[in-house]
Amino acid sequence: MTFFLSIINTETKMKKICVFLLILIVSDVRGQDVEVIRYQKLLEILENGQGSDIEVYNFWATWCRPCVKEIPYFEEINNRYENVDVILISFDDVEKLESRVKPFIRNKKLKSRVYLIDETDYNAFIDKVDSQWSGAIPATIIIDRRNGKRFFYEKEFEREELMELIKQLNP
Repeated sequence: MTFFLSIINTETKMKKICVFLLILIVSDVRGQDVEVIRYQKLLEILENGQGSDIEVYNFWATWCRPCVKEIPYFEEINNRYENVDVILISFDDVEKLESRVKPFIRNKKLKSRVYLIDETDYNAFIDKVDSQWSGAIPATIIIDRRNGKRFFYEKEFEREELMELIKQLNP
């Protein structure tokens, strides 16, 4: 009898392990959520921060080749530095969230926080984000919350250039 109870117990444990593994797989396949925001929420995020010493806000889109090229560099920073938070703000059409943005995030295995800006009139808020910004992407804002310094770049970064910039802010 003890032998049979042992077998049943083992089967129950195996079922629990299989269910647990299935949950892990499904949650990984689903990928992270993308919050769709309006420009007012974007301004609040930029103003109030995310709670890290250094915050890197990268404006990009899946259809922007230079943006896509530099995304791994930002992801590397996000993974390398505990006190640096990378926030990716997509300019893709909100209608493309399910068909392009989420699959892109899943395929690239992005761990950085991602927002999608839902606005049709970018001219209404671009200069409020930064007065130097023409509206072109990629664009990046780096905010050092420890001293309030803010840096704006309207360009594509090369890996070493971006790494050196973060290293200077985070010795």
